Amino acid sequence: MTASTGAAKAPGIKIKTRKPTGIVPWPLLLIEGEEGAGKTYSAAQFSSSDRIGQMYWIDLDEGSADEYAAIEGADYLIIEHDGTYRDILEQVEAVHAEARRAAAAGEPPVVLVIDSGSALWRMLTNWTYERGRRTTKNRALLQEDPDAAYDIGRNLWNDALERWNRVIYLLRTLPGIAIVLARGKEVSATDDQGQPIRNKTEWKVAAQKDLGFDATCWIRMKRDRDPQVIKVRSLRVQVQRGKPVTLANFSIEDLVFNKLGCSVESQPRVMPALAGDRVQPWLSRIDELEDKEALGALWRSVPDPANRLSRDEIATVRAAAERRAAELESPRSGIGEGPLSDADKLRAAARRKAAEQDADAEQ
Repeated sequence: MTASTGAAKAPGIKIKTRKPTGIVPWPLLLIEGEEGAGKTYSAAQFSSSDRIGQMYWIDLDEGSADEYAAIEGADYLIIEHDGTYRDILEQVEAVHAEARRAAAAGEPPVVLVIDSGSALWRMLTNWTYERGRRTTKNRALLQEDPDAAYDIGRNLWNDALERWNRVIYLLRTLPGIAIVLARGKEVSATDDQGQPIRNKTEWKVAAQKDLGFDATCWIRMKRDRDPQVIKVRSLRVQVQRGKPVTLANFSIEDLVFNKLGCSVESQPRVMPALAGDRVQPWLSRIDELEDKEALGALWRSVPDPANRLSRDEIATVRAAAERRAAELESPRSGIGEGPLSDADKLRAAARRKAAEQDADAEQ
């Protein structure tokens, strides 16, 4: 069959292109290694460089940020947070916004130090295990045997990975220099079943396993040798497979501006967040909203043709906005973000009892 000559043709999709700039982008540095090898010292020392703008430092369970400010010339600001993932993420987002402002104004690059990635992943791992304990199946199992081994669903680990990736994406696209410190050490090698292999060791970075691949430049520090570049994404520094590049007289300033070739012209890597459909970015926005009026405005804007959402996608986004509005109407009353643990309930009961006793004492 042939189409009639008067039939309407589907609009053609235009190819969207641009010329590559050739500019070296700002890096995400992973600096990992043994305790006492100089990871934190090198980051604090970098803050004295006159080639960078403001350095922000997020101390996660390491407790060394105040002490290292005594290094000669060190100049950084410690970001305060309450230890929760939400607060930490919001602070990273705030630094990302400030780095974008500074870059647009032509100012020296903002630097963000995360000390450490090991602590961040450990927090998310502990959160996952705690959620696993709270499932109906595992609560019943642990009631019978508190020491019983229990399974953690893949969906819970996926939640932890999604939270980790949200932070990493912000670091990878930071319009400035991101530095993640992490612990690394020699450990017993294991086989595919997780069993140790006799007389064989391997190096282990204590963080989410993809951190080394996400980093622009991966540096390993040991107490008894010069730092080494394990991996780097650069045309200026080449690392052959299995042959790390040794950095004598190592400094982050020399690495970033001389060896990698970054400059005031550098920009963040152009990496739009990947999503399987057009719904996911909307769901992320909804999760972050804390105001019912903003949710209402979003709900009304969803059908706009400019959003290019299908009827089913519109229904999905609106349903998510309605659920979020219901959560704001009746917020959870406990510590954290899920059902209260028994310990949380006991603490809450103790606080209520103490408050009642104080009230009785005042009468």
